[in-house]
Amino acid sequence: MFRFLRRRIYTSLVPLIVVLLGVFLLARLTGDPTSLYLPESATQAQREAFRASNGLDQPLLTQLWDYLQGVVHLDFGDSLRTGEAASTMALRAFPATLQLAFMTMFLAVLGAIVIGCWAAYRPNSLADRVSSLLSMTAASIPDFWFAIMGVWLFAVTFGVLPTSGTGAGMLSWILPIATLLIRPLGVLTQVVRGAMVAALSAPYVRLARSKGASDVRVVTHHALRNAAAPALTVAGDLMVGLVNGAVVVEAIFGWPGIGKLMIDAILQRDFAVLQAAVLLTAVSIFLLNIVIDACYALLDARVRDKAKV
Repeated sequence: MFRFLRRRIYTSLVPLIVVLLGVFLLARLTGDPTSLYLPESATQAQREAFRASNGLDQPLLTQLWDYLQGVVHLDFGDSLRTGEAASTMALRAFPATLQLAFMTMFLAVLGAIVIGCWAAYRPNSLADRVSSLLSMTAASIPDFWFAIMGVWLFAVTFGVLPTSGTGAGMLSWILPIATLLIRPLGVLTQVVRGAMVAALSAPYVRLARSKGASDVRVVTHHALRNAAAPALTVAGDLMVGLVNGAVVVEAIFGWPGIGKLMIDAILQRDFAVLQAAVLLTAVSIFLLNIVIDACYALLDARVRDKAKV
């Protein structure tokens, strides 16, 4: 398994390096921050002094070299807007995104297992058809539309939930989690249902039933374990999407996470903060993929055997 993980680490380093270089170049394409942070009445000397103090007067290759050296030492510079260390701002915002993503994925996996197993146990029944229709509908609803409708209905019309922020305690979590939850729940329910239908018709399940195993034991101890591998793969991809794609939800609900920090950094052309936020997200996704691959290898012996070849 270690050979398999080592191979996965090497292949995952390539996109990480691409992100490292891409965020530097794309950040510069947003424009010169001098015009944003200095008034229109600023003299040319003041503009040149601002560029020099922030290293923006150097050639692009020199800026890239300084940026790479900073990455090695985990020093991304200071925020142009607040003067605070960019790495500190990114590390402070990231836990809020992780909490939102992990809570959402936990509920999505739990709900998908319950609904998917229930539907697969009686295929083509009314329960199966209803759950399939609802899961496909949930997987097709755009996040931003659901978020806006949730704010309009529960916050504006009924006034039972806050529109944004985290000041209302647990009530502040309901709309953001519901928005992020709906698509993963729909997708995972379909995957679990399909994998469980195939697993429940396998010979080893018929053998377990012939030996007197109860329906609950057949589903939980035999079929579900073998159906977990494809569900884990899809859940991993969805988890990566939650960490990387919570930008819309955080922007709509004012959630103080890494996504909102990225948007603010782009609008304010705060290069250091943007680079720190993107790289921290990329590294977390890299580590998450390695953990998912390790879990997949533990669940499926064929993956471990293939890695030995």
